[in-house]
Amino acid sequence: MSRKIFRSIFWTSILVLFVTIGLIFGILYDYMGNVSHKQLISQLNLAVQGVEDNGTDYLDSVRKDDLRITWIDSDGTVLYDSVSDPRTMSNHKNREEVKKALNSVSGYGESTRYSNTLTERMLYAAKRLSDGTVLRVSITQNSVLTILLGMIQPAVVILILLGIFALFLSSRLAKKIVQPLNQLDLDHPLENEKYDELSPLLRRIASQQAELRDKELDLKQKQRELDTILGNMSEGMIILRRDGRVVSLNQAAKEILDIQDYKDGENLLQICRNLDLVNLIESAMEGTEAERLLNIHERNYQINVAPITRDGDSAVIGVAVMMYDVTDREMAESMRREFTANVSHELKTPLHAISGYAELMMNRMIDEDAVPDCAGRIYQETQRMIRLVQDIISLSHLDEGAGDIDWEETDLYDLAKTSVEQYVEEAGKKGIGLHLSGEKAVLRGKKPLLQTMVSNLIDNAIKYTQEGGKVHVDVKSDDKDICLTVEDNGIGIPEADQKRIFERFYRVDKSHSKEIGGTGLGLSIVKHAVMIHGGKIDVQSRPGEGSTFIVTLPKHV
Repeated sequence: MSRKIFRSIFWTSILVLFVTIGLIFGILYDYMGNVSHKQLISQLNLAVQGVEDNGTDYLDSVRKDDLRITWIDSDGTVLYDSVSDPRTMSNHKNREEVKKALNSVSGYGESTRYSNTLTERMLYAAKRLSDGTVLRVSITQNSVLTILLGMIQPAVVILILLGIFALFLSSRLAKKIVQPLNQLDLDHPLENEKYDELSPLLRRIASQQAELRDKELDLKQKQRELDTILGNMSEGMIILRRDGRVVSLNQAAKEILDIQDYKDGENLLQICRNLDLVNLIESAMEGTEAERLLNIHERNYQINVAPITRDGDSAVIGVAVMMYDVTDREMAESMRREFTANVSHELKTPLHAISGYAELMMNRMIDEDAVPDCAGRIYQETQRMIRLVQDIISLSHLDEGAGDIDWEETDLYDLAKTSVEQYVEEAGKKGIGLHLSGEKAVLRGKKPLLQTMVSNLIDNAIKYTQEGGKVHVDVKSDDKDICLTVEDNGIGIPEADQKRIFERFYRVDKSHSKEIGGTGLGLSIVKHAVMIHGGKIDVQSRPGEGSTFIVTLPKHV
């Protein structure tokens, strides 16, 4: 901009300079022409008066340095000339100025002629005398070309000096004009006190800046909201450009792919070495959606890859990748299938026994004395099925959170006391000593679930303790938690099985469990009841020495 202003000022200055010089020269030349014309007329009048009075004597006495005087007879014959010999001169009757002087009423005539080289301009003035002769006076005036040629050297010097001055002045003016523009505070356009002509522009800038600030704040707010949403997503999300560079990568995706250092704009291949994922992304780059289950760092993820296109255009401009952790779902599905198979197996065995005994009785293939024994076996298997179904229903109820059971203040010691009293007779049949110790322990919980939890632990302890053994139940309380301990000196649990005993239908000794009538769901029910109350359960056991189950529950859930 500064250069354009400089060139404009400089060439304008040069143009104005030439125009000014031309106008001044023209005015001076015209002025000098008028002065010469007046001088010529004045000299003519003096010469006419002198010739009228003194004749040729006057002509001889006049200085003829810059003035030429010619005396012409009425027939055009030159009588006298101050420069040339009259005898050698041609007839002047047809000369314009002479013709006018002879023929006009005023007796005066004038004309202007250029020399052959056009470097001189001759001014002629003639006047008729009283005797009919004509007296002509002429002076030489330099032509415009002669004057220009004569002034060319000083003119060039002047033009160079004025050009240098124009350069300097143009540069200064350009900088001075541009300086306020360069110093404009565009962050606060309305606070500038510069050119009035810039006021509309500055107001427009201020208005646009206000709009941009509003849009920027809106975009930042939306970006923060998006970052918050993406950051809190448990699913991994990656957005890539067409060239494979990462546009967005949320925290979940970093954790899934174990990405430690990441910078915006990096290529996915630089931060991810999972070839299966890369192949899915490459297929999406070709415009094909893909879905696949991948194992990444020992966890299963459902990967959905979709191409991103512009509205109304099928060209792929990027790829969106979503990663869902389906490990728990897959595990739950596996557990469901296993549970279904176990339930079917557990129900099939007593049903076969019932069906077999019933068939024998129906076909009278057993003696009358054996009928009560068969009926007793049918009853036992039926009771086993009932307990199994009840446990399945209870476990399903716990899986749903037992929302229909209200929370209330419950004394765990009283529940343990009730359960101990319930199992005293059963323990006595095996010669097992069942004892309770502890203190009042009140917590906020679901009473039926807590009762089931205590009963199952005591029932398990009695079932897996040999005759003559002992089971001890203890309840303790502190400021925050309540601890329930059920200890026995029974068969114990191998260390390898201790982590799985809370799984559904898992039995350490399957043959022994069936003999004592266990369903394999008791400890699963206990674990779910503990989880609903926000507690934890630990087991300490050694084979042949017994087991200790420790349940810790918070007083306030």
